[in-house]
Amino acid sequence: MDAITALSQGTRLVYQKGLRRYIFLPILVNLIVYASMLSVVFNRFSGWLDSAMTLVPSWLEWLSWLIWPLFFVSLLVVIFFTFTLVTHLIAAPFYGFLAAKVERQATGREPLDDRGLAKTAIDALGRELVKLGYILPRMAALFIISWIPGLNLLAPLLWALFSAWVMAITYLDYPMDNNKVTFRDMRSRLSRRWWPSLTYGGLIMLVTWIPLANLFLIPGAVAGAVLMWDGHYRGTQDVVKT
Repeated sequence: MDAITALSQGTRLVYQKGLRRYIFLPILVNLIVYASMLSVVFNRFSGWLDSAMTLVPSWLEWLSWLIWPLFFVSLLVVIFFTFTLVTHLIAAPFYGFLAAKVERQATGREPLDDRGLAKTAIDALGRELVKLGYILPRMAALFIISWIPGLNLLAPLLWALFSAWVMAITYLDYPMDNNKVTFRDMRSRLSRRWWPSLTYGGLIMLVTWIPLANLFLIPGAVAGAVLMWDGHYRGTQDVVKT
C-alpha cells in the first residue's frame, strides 16, 4: 500500500460510524494548540526574524538576500516541529487508543498490547518523551548547521528529509507501540523499509502544513499509519536484540 492510498483510506475509515467518537478529543486538542501557536507566531514572528538577522556577522551582510530566506525557512520549521511535538505529547494517549480501534476494524486482528486503557495512556506519554529524546538533539544539530556558511545551503533539504523521518516515526509508532514493538526496533523497521517510511512521513508533513484542514486529517494519518504498519512493517523483525 502506498502512502496516498493509506492516508485516503485511513481518513475515510476514521469518519465512519463506530470510529468517529474516538477522534473528537484529538481534534479538540489540535484546535486549542493550533490556535495558541498561531496567536504567538502572529505576534512575535517578525521580532524573532529580526533578532536572528542581527546575529549575521558583518562580513556576510552581502549574502543577506540568501540568508534571510534560510532563516525564515528555519524558523518556520522550528515552529512546525514545536506544534507537532506539543500536540502529540498531549494527544498521544488518544492517538494510541484510536490506532488500536482502527487496527481491530481494518484488519480484524487485536493489537498485542494488553496493558489496559489507563496504563496504555501513561506509557504513551513515556513513549512520547523517548521520541523527544531522539528528535530534539538532531533538531538542534540541524539548527546549528543552518547557521554555518556553506553548509546552510543544504539546510532546507536536510530539514525536509528530517521532517519526513520524524513524521514517519511519530505516526507509525502508534500501531507499533500497540503491538509491543520497542522504539529501537521501530526505528530499525522504518530504516529497512525507508522508501515507504519517508514517503508516508513526507506526505503527512505536507498535510500538517495545510491550515485548519490538518486538524481533521491528522486522525486519518493515525489510521493510515495502521494500514502502513499492516502492509509494510508487521512481518519485519529487528535483528538486533533490544
